[in-house]
Amino acid sequence: MGGMDELISLSRRYGGNPDWLLAGGGNTSWKEGDILHVKASGGSLGSIEAGGFCSMSRKGLGAIWQRTYPEASEAREAAVLADLLAARSPGETRRPSVETLMHGLFPQAYVLHTHPSIVNGLTCGLAGPAAFQRLFSDMAIWVPFVEPGYILSRVVKEAAEAFQARRGAFPQVMLMENHGLLVAADTPAELDRLSDLVVGRISAEVKRRPDLQARAADASAIKAAFDGLSALAAPGQAIHFRSDGEILLRASSPEAFAPLEAAFTPDHIVYAGHEFLRVESPAELAGAWQAYLKRNGNAPRIALVKDLGAFAIAKDGTTARNAMLLFVDAAKVACFAESFGGPRHMTGPMIEFIRTWEAEKYRAQVST
Repeated sequence: MGGMDELISLSRRYGGNPDWLLAGGGNTSWKEGDILHVKASGGSLGSIEAGGFCSMSRKGLGAIWQRTYPEASEAREAAVLADLLAARSPGETRRPSVETLMHGLFPQAYVLHTHPSIVNGLTCGLAGPAAFQRLFSDMAIWVPFVEPGYILSRVVKEAAEAFQARRGAFPQVMLMENHGLLVAADTPAELDRLSDLVVGRISAEVKRRPDLQARAADASAIKAAFDGLSALAAPGQAIHFRSDGEILLRASSPEAFAPLEAAFTPDHIVYAGHEFLRVESPAELAGAWQAYLKRNGNAPRIALVKDLGAFAIAKDGTTARNAMLLFVDAAKVACFAESFGGPRHMTGPMIEFIRTWEAEKYRAQVST
C-alpha cells in the first residue's frame, strides 16, 4: 500500500478499537515530502477516508515557530489558528487538528496519538511521573498538562529537543499528562510495536482492572429515573442507560464517587461534560439537577443513581452514546489510577480553558 492507504488503514484500526480511541478522539498524520497529511478537526478515525485528512505545508508550519504571539489565551489561539489555516496546501479547505503543530515537530513519517484508558491510568495518576521515570525515561518524553494547542506544542518541542540533546535521537514515544500517548515511526508496524510496548509495561503494573460486567437493576426504579430525567431535560433529549460493576461501585457512595468528581482529560470534558451528577435515589434527581444548573449554567450529561447505574442525557442518540462511552472511560481511568498513586484531575483553570476553547467547541460540533 502507498502512504495514504497506510495512513487510512492505520487510522481505522486504532480509531475503530475502543481500547485505543473513542468518539472523535485522537489523531494521525503522514508526511509526504513537504506535505503533512493530518486528521481534520472533529472527524472520527474509525471511519476516515482520504477526504478526512487536511494537507499542510511543512514549511508553512515551520514558519509558525518564528513568530511571536499574544500572551492572552484567546488572542494567541486565534492568531495561531489563522496561521495554521494559512499554512494549508493550496486548495485545502478543511480545518486541521488542534494538534497539527505537534505532529509537524516529529521527523518520523507517521505519527499516532491515542487515548488508551490504561495509559491514562498512569498519566492521570498522582504517581504517574515517578512511574514514567521508572518505566519509560530511557525511551520517551513526559509532557506535563498545559494549555492545548500552541502552548502544548511549544512544551513538546522543548522536551523533544532536550531528549535529543541527551540521547542523540529525536524521541519516538511521548506520554502526556492527563491526555494520552503519542508514538512516531517510519512504518505503521513500528507504531504498533511501540504502542503495544507502552501498554504492556503499564499493564504489568496494574493491580485492579475495572469491572465492566453488566448488572441488572430494578426495572421500576430505572423507569422512575428515566421519567424524572425526561421531565428535567430539554424536549426531545435522548437518554442512554448503562449499569455495570464499576459504575455501581462509583455510584455507591460519595467516597466511591470522589475519583470522578473532576475531569481527567479534554475528551472527557468535550463529550461527557466537566462534572458528573450523582444522587442516592431517583427522587433526588430534580433537586440535584437544579443545583447543577445553578452551579454550572448548563445541564449535566451524566447522572449516576445509586444501585441503578449511569444515565447519559444529550440532544440526540449519538451524542448520548458518546457521552456514556467517555464516562465509562473516565471510570476505567479512575480504576487504573489506583495503581499509580490515585487520581490526578485536571486543574480548575485548565478545565475552564477546555470548556470555553473555540477549537474544542468546533471539534465537538463536527463530531456529532
